[in-house]
Amino acid sequence: MAFASPMPSNEFLWDVFNRVDKDRSGSITSDELQQALSNGTWTPFNPETVRLMIGMFDKSGNGTVSFEEFGALWKYVTDWQNCFRSFDRDNSGNIDRNELKTALNNFGYRLSEGLVDMLIRKYDRLGRGTIYFDDFIQCCIVLYTLTSAFRKYDTDQDGVITIHYEQFLSMVFSLKI
Repeated sequence: MAFASPMPSNEFLWDVFNRVDKDRSGSITSDELQQALSNGTWTPFNPETVRLMIGMFDKSGNGTVSFEEFGALWKYVTDWQNCFRSFDRDNSGNIDRNELKTALNNFGYRLSEGLVDMLIRKYDRLGRGTIYFDDFIQCCIVLYTLTSAFRKYDTDQDGVITIHYEQFLSMVFSLKI
């Protein structure tokens, strides 16, 4: 990510956590987090993105985020928000094809025009040729996760792997995406 935000104070985080924890259970569910997050479109935050983020920060494996886990999640979302804003050059509230290509290049990905077009089609839920904040996060998480899995087999770092079909299926099905 382009920017790293400082960790907010525990008092601030506790206040935010309590506002998000609607049922006062002491942990945040996917539904509570989805309602608390904004993608800038007045539509619900992408539930798949929320599921991915809960999975990343749920260290206990119970499908929720405790207060201790919430601090890291809050920082993660804030960092992504800053990153998104830095690549949304026209301040439209979404990332168009060229802005996505620039972002991915800055992250170190050198993807073909066709693959960038495919990512736009896959993560553009509204069919407008743009990606909103929540879908941008999901796109980047999936791309990172797939790339990391690929690199485990690309031992000479030449961008080419040879694997058997079952190795491929094992690789894909073991991913948390």
